[in-house]
Amino acid sequence: MKNVLSDNAIAQFINEGYIKLENVFSESVAEEARNILWKDTGCDADDASTWTKPVIRLGDYSQEPFRKAVNNEILRSAFDALVSKGRWLPRNSLGTFPVRFPSDEEPNDTGWHVEASFPGDDPNDYFSWRINVRSKGRALLMLFLFSEITKDDAPTRIKPGSHIEVAKLLKPYGNKGLSFLQLVEKLNATSSDEDVFATGEPGTVYLCHPFLAHAAQAHHGKIPRFIAQPPLLPKEDLQIQRADGNYSPVEMAIRKGLE
Repeated sequence: MKNVLSDNAIAQFINEGYIKLENVFSESVAEEARNILWKDTGCDADDASTWTKPVIRLGDYSQEPFRKAVNNEILRSAFDALVSKGRWLPRNSLGTFPVRFPSDEEPNDTGWHVEASFPGDDPNDYFSWRINVRSKGRALLMLFLFSEITKDDAPTRIKPGSHIEVAKLLKPYGNKGLSFLQLVEKLNATSSDEDVFATGEPGTVYLCHPFLAHAAQAHHGKIPRFIAQPPLLPKEDLQIQRADGNYSPVEMAIRKGLE
């Protein structure tokens, strides 16, 4: 299949840390997935009085609509373009799903952060998980939209260009890297007019650099928000020094931060 990403899209990914793909999967696939997710929330889609929490986190899902959403020619071509052909592992499932509900209660998970990708001293404690300059264990951060998301529906906030800063922060720590909390403490990420909101119709997918700083927010709309935020796993470690110079855009962006 012809590459779905233009040179401009790849340049945006390298410089800003994300791209937005629309119509990656159909509304019918999204609806099938939402029906499964609604059952697992324990809430009634038609009765807002049952929406008693600002966020409910659901686990990994491998039923047919989720497999269709992540296994298609559009994404395979995009993965080849951003990570390089043969350097990523196919996914047969999607997760985790942080389902956000309209609520007057503020969620406690709205800080800016970068996703950790390999375990630290305690594999059961996510805050001790780590991130290193080669992004061990993660090739991409992905956001799959399964419901319509406007600015009022708690879209994920994205900090364009923050992946470059994160590469600089991680450089002194080599392969050991930093823990999730250590990196959060060093991030210079605050809300600004330049933040991007991950909005879109069902079937939209944001492909993000693994170092991109992002944050959740409270839901001030009317319709619960359904997204998946799985990683794309690398088949081999990312490299910041290649003898043949055959760097993927993910690696190019890291190298840009190390200049």
